[in-house]
Amino acid sequence: MTTIGLISDTHGHLDEKIFNFLEPCQQIWHAGDIGSLALADKIASFKPLIAVSGNIDDQSTRLVYPMSQRFYIEDTDIYMTHIGGYPAHYSTLVKDLLKCDPPKIFVCGHSHILRVIYDKKYGMLVMNPGAAGIQGFHSVRTALRFNIHKGEVSGLEICELPR
Repeated sequence: MTTIGLISDTHGHLDEKIFNFLEPCQQIWHAGDIGSLALADKIASFKPLIAVSGNIDDQSTRLVYPMSQRFYIEDTDIYMTHIGGYPAHYSTLVKDLLKCDPPKIFVCGHSHILRVIYDKKYGMLVMNPGAAGIQGFHSVRTALRFNIHKGEVSGLEICELPR
C-alpha cells in the first residue's frame, strides 16, 4: 500500500499546515501551477514528488516537470495533467487519450475546485485536489490524502484550510 498526497495550484506557496497534512504520505503528486522550482524542490526534499507543470509555470519549471505524466503506482495506471476537466467536460487536450486509452486514475488541477468523481463511461476515478495555495478565487485551500493498494483507492481524506 502506498499513501499519496495530492495537491495542485500552489502558485508558489505551501504552508506548514499542508505539509503537516502530507506528513504520513510516501509520495506527493502535484497537478500543476507549482509556481516556482524552489517550491518544487522544497516539496521534493520533504517527500518524493511526481509533478506536472501548469499554465502559470515558467520555462525553467516546464523543463523539469512536463505538461503531463503517465505512470504506475501499485499496478495502477495514473494520468496526470494540469488542465483536464471532469466527466462530460474534459479538455480537448485529453479527450482523445481518454477515449482510446483511459487510465485507472485521472488527476488534474487548474479549476481550484476540489472534485473526486468516478467516471462510469471511462471506468476511471477523476481527482482534482482543488487549490492548496493562496492565489486565486477559492475561499478554502484543499489537499487530498489517500491510499492505493493493488489498483484500489481507499482512505480518502480531505484537508480544508481557510485561505
